[in-house]
Amino acid sequence: MRRIVKPLVLLVASLALAPLLTACGDREPDPVIVAPAPPISARGNPAQEIDAMRRHVPITSEITPLPMATVENFDMTRARAYPMQPPTIPHSIDGYQVDLNSNRCMLCHARSTAAQFQAPPVSVTHYMDRDDQFLAEVSPRRYFCVQCHVIQTNAKPLVANGFRDIDEVLRSERAQ
Repeated sequence: MRRIVKPLVLLVASLALAPLLTACGDREPDPVIVAPAPPISARGNPAQEIDAMRRHVPITSEITPLPMATVENFDMTRARAYPMQPPTIPHSIDGYQVDLNSNRCMLCHARSTAAQFQAPPVSVTHYMDRDDQFLAEVSPRRYFCVQCHVIQTNAKPLVANGFRDIDEVLRSERAQ
């Protein structure tokens, strides 16, 4: 009880004395306002030198977005950009329902119907649970296709990519 009363008494006393101090002219001077330092980016450069993702436009400025990339409907698989990359989707998936109750992708890519639709079947790894036991249906952790697989677009790469597939590396070593 004592610990609560002391701070409370001090608070009341200071509130009661505040008008008296102000009236006597014994108040504290106004704080000095200092202009903020220029913003610094994560690299230590001024904020004006933003990375290429904003096309070197300061974060305080609004920019016109680039046009959306269009989907390539070539039905040709693209080469992988890095090891273990999931294959990209070579067709439009607008209107596809992939939710808890339905997976439109499995209409064509299920192992039982892939030959009929001339579509590549889903990998056997999609039918395995986390203990590597095979399941009759696609594993729930592999059910939502677009969390790993993306559609192919005509978008230009944002950064350079020097990945070479193992077959390409072996061919160049044999040639030397």
